Amino acid sequence: MSSNLKRALPAVLVVGLLVAGGIIALGRLMEDGESGPSPERLALGRQVYGEQCAACHGAELEGQPNWRQRGADGLLPGPPHDATGHTWHHPDEQLFFITKYGTAALAGADYKTAMIGFGEVLGDEEIGAVLDFIKSRWPPDIRRRQADITARARKGN
Repeated sequence: MSSNLKRALPAVLVVGLLVAGGIIALGRLMEDGESGPSPERLALGRQVYGEQCAACHGAELEGQPNWRQRGADGLLPGPPHDATGHTWHHPDEQLFFITKYGTAALAGADYKTAMIGFGEVLGDEEIGAVLDFIKSRWPPDIRRRQADITARARKGN
């Protein structure tokens, strides 16, 4: 085994464990099937969203004004998470990853963003509950479209 591979192996194992944990948590996002998440899970999601997300994404998921235009600081304002935004255009795994690790972890370290990762603040269950809460506020047709996006992403299409 090369010395580079030996040095990289611990990092690869850690990333693998993090991904596996995320996949398990994502499985719980949909564990209730067609009936949807339990009222308790949605209540947890609403509470955590109010405490951790609403300041940037709005109490009613409406986002900040002019969310598509970078501010003087070069950062985009918090986008809406309701049906008017783009959140529902992303598969579950991507939403979970962005919430846990931050947008720059997905888009690249050079990407200017105010969206930090919440993995040090929230557990996987809390992140999953927040995403379930957000999705519960979308109209049925948007939920179906986002579920199709997730299904296609899982199939690799």
